[in-house]
Formats: sequence, structure tokens, C-alpha cells
Amino acid sequence: MEDDGDDWLAADKLEHLLACFAIAILVAALAGRSRHAFLRRRSVALGSIAALVAGAGKEAGDEIGLWHSAGASSKDAAADLLGVLLAAVFLSISRRFWPSSRREIEVAAEDSIV
Repeated sequence: MEDDGDDWLAADKLEHLLACFAIAILVAALAGRSRHAFLRRRSVALGSIAALVAGAGKEAGDEIGLWHSAGASSKDAAADLLGVLLAAVFLSISRRFWPSSRREIEVAAEDSIV
């Protein structure tokens, strides 16, 4: 089976992971500060979707030749997904320790009592 230089431990995979992690965190943070409760409640999902769309767009661009690349890579997509999953875990844990709204503070206080 030929690998075509698309190693799992290549710097490119780390770049995909970090880029999707950063996009997910940034979009979730922006949505979490929205004045619209609908966006605040879904901030992690919105961040995750934005990062996955960016990753898919990058892979589509690779496939059609927009960038100097060997084409789309399932390993790049896996690194994108891992970055999004790590961001979702980070955001979930950070909400537990640093609630951003009064309601989240009340829920955290209730949870610590029980």
C-alpha cells in the first residue's frame, strides 16, 4: 500500500488539528458572547460546525487544485475531526470551571451542592 507522503505524524496533520481546534474555540467564544440565547446555547455546536466546514473546504480546495497539494486526504480530515473533538471537550470542561452566564453559575452551584 503506497502512502504518497501522507504520513499520520506529519506536520501537516498537526496544522489541521490546531487550525480546526482554533476555529472551533474562536467561533464558540464569539457565539457564547452573543446577545441571542439561541446562539449562546449552541456555541459549541456552532464552533464545531464552522471548523468542520473550514476543514472540508480546505480538502475540497486541495482536490480541485487550488493549493499545491497531492489532493484531498482522509488523514487530513481525521486530523480536522480530532481538532474539533478536542475543542469540544475543552469547551465542555471550561464551562464547568468558568461558567459565563448567571444561569450557568446557578446550575454549577446546584451541581456542587448535590
